[in-house]
Amino acid sequence: MAPTQSASTGAPQSREGGSAVSAERHEAPPPHPAVASLAFLLGTWVGEGEGEYPTIAPFAYTEQITISHVGKPFLAYAQRTWSIDDGRPLHAETGYWRCGPDGRVELVVAHPTGHVELGEGTVAGTTVTLASTSVTGTPSAKDVRSVTRHLEVDGEHLRSRLDMAAVGQPLVPHLRATLLRASSDRRS
Repeated sequence: MAPTQSASTGAPQSREGGSAVSAERHEAPPPHPAVASLAFLLGTWVGEGEGEYPTIAPFAYTEQITISHVGKPFLAYAQRTWSIDDGRPLHAETGYWRCGPDGRVELVVAHPTGHVELGEGTVAGTTVTLASTSVTGTPSAKDVRSVTRHLEVDGEHLRSRLDMAAVGQPLVPHLRATLLRASSDRRS
């Protein structure tokens, strides 16, 4: 039978009146063993960074990164930045972190600029280094050839660096930030 909605709560119910979806919050499962080597990244990180590129003026930004899990063999990733000067949104990206069977780290990221980035790299302790294996763009997206990412966690600090080869420029530094852990999701 198809579920209906509760008149009082709007929650889905079965025709027999029982809840089709529990309204109770279930405790999150521990991270999947396949991503245990990345568990140090879990949580929400907030801080400031600086950007530069040969084709634009230098800029400062506020950044928030959230890395979470649902107990499956991947970590969910969401990133947003805003201008420090006036608070306007600058960039956002979303994707997934995975670990391959050989211990390599994989990153899949979608950008609102019309790009999809696939990256691969290593994790050593609390440092992740990635290089794009593919950056594909829509017909209206700017030409981005490659991206490298370096993330290092030291206690409650996450330092990140992103280098980019785009619009005819070689691989050069583009973004660097230092973020503080604002919340944690490091259950084991």
